[in-house]
Amino acid sequence: MKYLVMVQGSQADYEAMRGNGSAQSPAWTEDEVKAMYAYMSAINDDLAETGELVDGQGLGEPAGTRHVTLGDDGRTVVTDGPYGETKELLAGYWVLDCASLERVTEIAERVIRCPQPAGAPVYPVVIRQIMEGAGDDVC
Repeated sequence: MKYLVMVQGSQADYEAMRGNGSAQSPAWTEDEVKAMYAYMSAINDDLAETGELVDGQGLGEPAGTRHVTLGDDGRTVVTDGPYGETKELLAGYWVLDCASLERVTEIAERVIRCPQPAGAPVYPVVIRQIMEGAGDDVC
């Protein structure tokens, strides 16, 4: 089964990783950023070795995000970032091919333990099964 494993973050978190802390997210040191990247790279390497990694990417900061919706009048409304300091968005993801929900949960438990500075926000890791056929989980 394929799963989407998602990690969250906010604009304040991206700024903090650049050393610009705030009330929502303390400033990261260069060593803390390197430790985080090394930890995530090790997870990616392990998942590639087991054959479970289909894809995985970190996403650009929320300030470069656009929301495209329809207004009440039916016209397209485009909203640019940046968004509020505490508004959480998708920060990165993995597409994994795992034998079971239990296995992908083990991986998420590893992801949630990524090193970060004391006081940094802790976001949940979200797991969603990817539907592989029409109406797999709705019919």
